[in-house]
Amino acid sequence: MAKLKLTLACGDYEIIRPLKEGTVQPDGIELNVLTDMDSTTRHWRFLRNQDFDVGEVSCSSYIASKDKGFPFEAIPVFLHRRFRHGFVFVNTTKGIKTPKDLIGRKVGLKQYQSTAILWLRGLLDHEYGVPFKSIDWYTELAEAIDFTPPPGLRLQRIPDDKSIETMLAEGEVDALIHPDLIQPLVDKDPRVGRLFPNYKQEEMAFFQRTGTFPIMHVMGLKQEIVEKYRWAAMNLYQAFEKSKDIAMKRMANPRIAPLAWYREAWEEQEEVLGPDPWEYGLTEHNAKQLDQLATFAHEQGLTNRKLTLDELFLPVAQGHKRGKVFRI
Repeated sequence: MAKLKLTLACGDYEIIRPLKEGTVQPDGIELNVLTDMDSTTRHWRFLRNQDFDVGEVSCSSYIASKDKGFPFEAIPVFLHRRFRHGFVFVNTTKGIKTPKDLIGRKVGLKQYQSTAILWLRGLLDHEYGVPFKSIDWYTELAEAIDFTPPPGLRLQRIPDDKSIETMLAEGEVDALIHPDLIQPLVDKDPRVGRLFPNYKQEEMAFFQRTGTFPIMHVMGLKQEIVEKYRWAAMNLYQAFEKSKDIAMKRMANPRIAPLAWYREAWEEQEEVLGPDPWEYGLTEHNAKQLDQLATFAHEQGLTNRKLTLDELFLPVAQGHKRGKVFRI
């Protein structure tokens, strides 16, 4: 019997290496794995062009697409997580020392809809008392999903011939929230610094306070695949779990990476974040933060109402205590 052939587009992560190399194969599915794309291009091509059957996609853009009835579903597989306090950059001549110094300022964004930026706007609002409508926002890229800004939001696109990173360095904007390490910071430009210089300590305190290791991306599927092959979503989920398990066992070996204190960093992660901070599924911790992200999306105008997790994710449970042990 021929296998179902699907194209998967995702990042080139260690945790998907067994899937990419074919060590792990979803039951009944033959995967064509594409990894040679940057995130924003992949998200656009999946959501706008429907170029792939299965795609790692920005969580915020996926939530916005569901609100607008786009033909996609998702399984709770989270290939990309990242703490984000270290991604608020400031022009060092503007006197911005605390989050509240951002109120009334010009702040650049790569795009309004990015998950990293959605998280940071929500945290600035809820954790640091900086309402997102108190800032003049300037975006560089077109949004993956078109949306109507809510009343009172001051938002505009910069001209195509300008770079938001250069605008920060030259003082045309006062601060910048970006999902990537920006080039002026990498180049050690003295005009650019971080809002939170001790961002790691800030992130660790945030985790200890909230239990949140922010989810950035989810695994989307074309709705037509789910409707025609209902079993495929669960089999894909199981394969992603198996791939991650194999990868994490491999990565526990300190010889795997050319880093002097690699094993110490691994042990610190376990001590701070627990034994499986990259867990999939709608576990208690994952459900809590996904619900928070859905709240932020609605508050910040990306959705007309707050979507529930049942609306956002396909069920992947096989029944109580089933699927753990295969017996002959």
